[in-house]
Amino acid sequence: MFETIFENLKDKSPLVHNITNYVTANDCANILLACGASPIMADDAAEVAEITSICDALVINIGTLNSRTIESMLISGKRAAELGKPVILDPVGAGASALRTETAVRLINEIRFSVIRGNASEIKILCGGAGKSRGVDVSDSDSDAETVFENAKRLSSLTGAAVAVTGKTDFVTDGIRVAAISNGHPLMKRVTGCGCMLSSLLGGFCGANPDEIFDAAVCAVAFMGLCGEYAAQNYVGTGSLRTGIIDEASNMTAEKLNRGIKIEFRQ
Repeated sequence: MFETIFENLKDKSPLVHNITNYVTANDCANILLACGASPIMADDAAEVAEITSICDALVINIGTLNSRTIESMLISGKRAAELGKPVILDPVGAGASALRTETAVRLINEIRFSVIRGNASEIKILCGGAGKSRGVDVSDSDSDAETVFENAKRLSSLTGAAVAVTGKTDFVTDGIRVAAISNGHPLMKRVTGCGCMLSSLLGGFCGANPDEIFDAAVCAVAFMGLCGEYAAQNYVGTGSLRTGIIDEASNMTAEKLNRGIKIEFRQ
């Protein structure tokens, strides 16, 4: 199953529109290219609807949120939904400020998302739970596996989106099916942008498999984690790890992916 998901990505080379943050935009573009997709970064309100119309998926990342791009996110997200294209949300730092939280909630209320990807604290905030994230980090009180599991299922039920929660163990759910993914390496936390790269990858995998959103999301999360595992085997420092993750994405094969993924399906 996941071999087919990955092969579709390579064969179709989906064009992914990213309205993302300037800290990690280059890495997001490069990892999409590495795995066979094509990125485009455009965030001006005057062109985003047109750009979205020619793309296969849209990724909205609020990492460096500003008032100018909020309008662009709404325009682009609504256009993608009208055209039936997968839309991914990365609510970076939701809970860290009123602007971030209010914007993330507004986006969810006004756009039909295919996948919402965040850490445990961000997902809890979007469920309406009490708590406050530490910037883009996970609060210790939010990291209990059962709590993460339940919040992800709840947010999926509320929004109709598949929800991917990344942490020590990653969870992906569509509100009914749940996949627990154990790929990844602790060193990945030392590289700024691994979460952003994953969100862009979700755009690529879902753009190539629009009728298999849950499976595509599971495959993308496992893919990113596995790239991190392989890159960590040759760890020299955080700079080489960042480059190594992109290198591993470019060298991944369906056979390597199928052999290396660690997924447990739950109910």
